[in-house]
Amino acid sequence: MQHTEHTSIREFPVSGAEAGPYGITAGPDGALWLTLIHSGEIARLTVDGGLTRYPAGPAGCGPAVITPGPDGALWYTRSADHHIGRITTDGTLTAFELPEPGGPFGICPGADGALWFTEMRTDRIGRVTTDGLISHFSVPAPGAFPSAIASGPDGALWFTLNQADAVGRIGLDGEVTLHRLPTPGAAPVGIACGVDGAVWFVEIGAGQIGRLGADGAIGEFPLPDRAARPHAIVAAPSGECWFTEWGAGRLGSITPAGVITEYDLPTPSSEPHGIAVGPDGALWTALELGRVARLDRSLSSSAQADKLQLDSPD
Repeated sequence: MQHTEHTSIREFPVSGAEAGPYGITAGPDGALWLTLIHSGEIARLTVDGGLTRYPAGPAGCGPAVITPGPDGALWYTRSADHHIGRITTDGTLTAFELPEPGGPFGICPGADGALWFTEMRTDRIGRVTTDGLISHFSVPAPGAFPSAIASGPDGALWFTLNQADAVGRIGLDGEVTLHRLPTPGAAPVGIACGVDGAVWFVEIGAGQIGRLGADGAIGEFPLPDRAARPHAIVAAPSGECWFTEWGAGRLGSITPAGVITEYDLPTPSSEPHGIAVGPDGALWTALELGRVARLDRSLSSSAQADKLQLDSPD
């Protein structure tokens, strides 16, 4: 059974629409950290709405995805000027230039204490140590457009190949395995490891959520609106995964059994991109319109959603 729900979501302004909030993650300091992809900034947002903005690098550096690192700092990709950025919780910046232009996009910590990232333009997966040593591993699928990446339960890294309709696995030794998706034009982007031990991903081109089990079996779950353009996905500790519907202005959740629930965002055409479980246990999403939205993740059932009132920012 599938539901579409209106629920109470609080929005916090973080920039004008020209700045483009994009990636979001929970930091080790109890705040949310965001990339502002168009203005070339990193923003720190407290759960009560306090905001600080820092330059991510030169104007036009295109900060995209951001993640906590094993060293207590935040690490992010600079997709436009081909660097991996690092920012401490007090705002100190460091950057590491890629040996050649690669368009880094997704990034996550690995089980080996390094950061792993995708390179959209070079069909490679990259690895950077916390002291800045960069290495690369080739993906055997030319023009595949490696996109998002996540650390899996098996200690490997899992990533989407947007233009190859595939999900890849890379071991810490650099060995790559590809899993082709059943749906042509699926164009997967966001990926996360669920608490059920499976890898979950979104198919932005097909309007579906995908699941890749430990046995290699792939399941696909169509959204009620196949034109919703799902973009990013995150696993919640309670078992479900949450995702953004960039083209429809909604958030959605999916249970391990494939039950989908959707929530309309209050601001039309808000363009939700990144999504994260916040330090307060709520779901937070970056809206390219210039805001961040918060949904209390305890409201994961339609029955609970019906009880809420619309909550506007102060």
